[in-house]
Amino acid sequence: MSGGTATVDRPLTNASAPELTGISNWINSDPLTLQQLRGKVVLVDFWTYTCINCINTLPYVKSWNEKYKDQGLTVIGVHTPEYPFERDTGNVKTAVKRFGITYPVAQDNSYATWRAYGNEYWPAFYLIDKTGKIVYTHFGEGDYAKTEAEIQTLLAQKG
Repeated sequence: MSGGTATVDRPLTNASAPELTGISNWINSDPLTLQQLRGKVVLVDFWTYTCINCINTLPYVKSWNEKYKDQGLTVIGVHTPEYPFERDTGNVKTAVKRFGITYPVAQDNSYATWRAYGNEYWPAFYLIDKTGKIVYTHFGEGDYAKTEAEIQTLLAQKG
């Protein structure tokens, strides 16, 4: 579990996306499930509010949310704490407000969703197609144009 600057991309896996599980709180949203989001493109962003690399990606994630939410993209920030104080819901809500995050944020204090995805990094993007399969991953900062192109491709697909 590190928030380094290394960028690692896995090949397209086409594995079914694990359900969001063990979420202790939802910020900016009622509880969501991937099952209810079937038919939409979903970007799951694992982050934590003191991770500088995560903070650096937020302008891009917020931009994608604004640009594509009306075209079928749902962004879900999965806040998985690195440090004990990041488990405090009040602290997370304050950070969400400070960063101007308007998309749903799932608080994954128990690391249940983190483990379900086999995730090891902050930040980590998992792009899920309309059928519920993970088709793109990106870890760390960078490759924003590539990630956005993947979002556009998935939104253009029928389904």
